[in-house]
Amino acid sequence: MTTDNSKKTEERIDDLGRRGYRIIQNPGLFCFGTDAVFLADFVRSSPGDKALDLCSGNGIIPILLMARDKAARVTGIEIQKESADLFRRSVLLNGLEDEINVICGDIKNESLLTDTFDIVTSNPPYMSAGEGLTNPDTPKALARHEIMCDFSDVSAAASRTLNAGGRFFFVHRPRKMTEIFAELKKNRLEAKRMRFVHPKEGERANLILVEAVKDGGVQMIIEPPLIVYKAPGVYSDEVKAMYSGKE
Repeated sequence: MTTDNSKKTEERIDDLGRRGYRIIQNPGLFCFGTDAVFLADFVRSSPGDKALDLCSGNGIIPILLMARDKAARVTGIEIQKESADLFRRSVLLNGLEDEINVICGDIKNESLLTDTFDIVTSNPPYMSAGEGLTNPDTPKALARHEIMCDFSDVSAAASRTLNAGGRFFFVHRPRKMTEIFAELKKNRLEAKRMRFVHPKEGERANLILVEAVKDGGVQMIIEPPLIVYKAPGVYSDEVKAMYSGKE
């Protein structure tokens, strides 16, 4: 893997609008989207929390958690070598090598994740392996589709690595809620807080943000909906604030 923070020809460096933090992205792989920004904003934490991010991609969630003071230290694990390399170089670019640990490997490999954490986050693949899939070997397909792992793998890894009472934050699709909640229950994770994300007022939700607690009770809080756009191509004030760092 590359050991410096240099940008390759096919890559770009994007400003995250927080503390001067930046991220190296390769459009040929998988660039982060609004779902990652929404998830980082949704996370609730305490000073000193130790976090784990599953299916990290280029490292956007760990870097945003550090930018927003939502963790003291973050470990991120990503199976694709090219994406893990981007992640590692972005950590170096921001001088976060003492705060963020990058692992290239499979979340199903228990020997890679032997520590326990207060928080686990994940923006996992949403789509079933055969759903709209054209080339199953491309990095974008692996990031979007449940080829290398599915939600059962993600929830099992979260439960295995969380401390008792630890919190699991993730983003997913509403149409998979029944399957998601069944997997959470199976892995001793109880959904405690949920927020629906709607593209615009009056449209159906296309994302859900969920907080689950390991060995938690059964009470659930449904938060007010998040509306992404207030007009075509114009973010809502709340989403603008998430991007600008002025929440």
